[in-house]
Amino acid sequence: MTQRQVARLRKIGTGPLSDAIGKGGGMDHDMHCRSAEARMAGPAFTLRVHTADILMVAKALSLCPKGHVLVIDGQGERNTALWGGLTTMAAQRKGLAGVVIDGAIRDAADIRGSKLPVFARAIVPNAGGAEYRGVVGEPVQCGGVVVCPGDWVVGDEDGVVVVPRAKIEQAIATAESILIAEKEIARQIKQGREMGEILRCDEVLEQKAKGTFLPQLRVVSADSVCCES
Repeated sequence: MTQRQVARLRKIGTGPLSDAIGKGGGMDHDMHCRSAEARMAGPAFTLRVHTADILMVAKALSLCPKGHVLVIDGQGERNTALWGGLTTMAAQRKGLAGVVIDGAIRDAADIRGSKLPVFARAIVPNAGGAEYRGVVGEPVQCGGVVVCPGDWVVGDEDGVVVVPRAKIEQAIATAESILIAEKEIARQIKQGREMGEILRCDEVLEQKAKGTFLPQLRVVSADSVCCES
């Protein structure tokens, strides 16, 4: 992990990054930022807990390295909080890049004022039990996305995107190219051009009209087809 990578990812944001990896990688739509700061980027440190059990949360928080995002697979349980104000304070003091919880939090007022990015599915007052061992440092599922230790986790106001660590450099380069293209489109819009003209919609529609539609296939030309990716 380098500070340059972190800075580039925070600047890019989740939308272009998702585009760069095939319009994927985004966690479920209800994984909302619950704190005062949504922008985050860092490698994942993973934890999977037993449903509604917080025994391993504090342990994982102690083990999570500075600059990492603590990713907690709480199995989507919305009616029991796995995280709160004190854990947020501890994570911020330790220098974590953020926290993502596939589950619920409580102490919403405290978390809302924190500059530590905290993403979670829900807010509820009920606290979890402390009975079962969890699993640290293994692949988990969080927000509908598989997250492996070391994968890059990026968050902003739009949500959370996960990029496999082996693809991070290419994803950054592609996303930055997308931002350059979007900047040019914005310039043309300000000059009065129509979006349909800029994106050459008529040309694309004309090409599609000349093709033969087949279910589950996308026409490339009048005499050539390929499967949808």
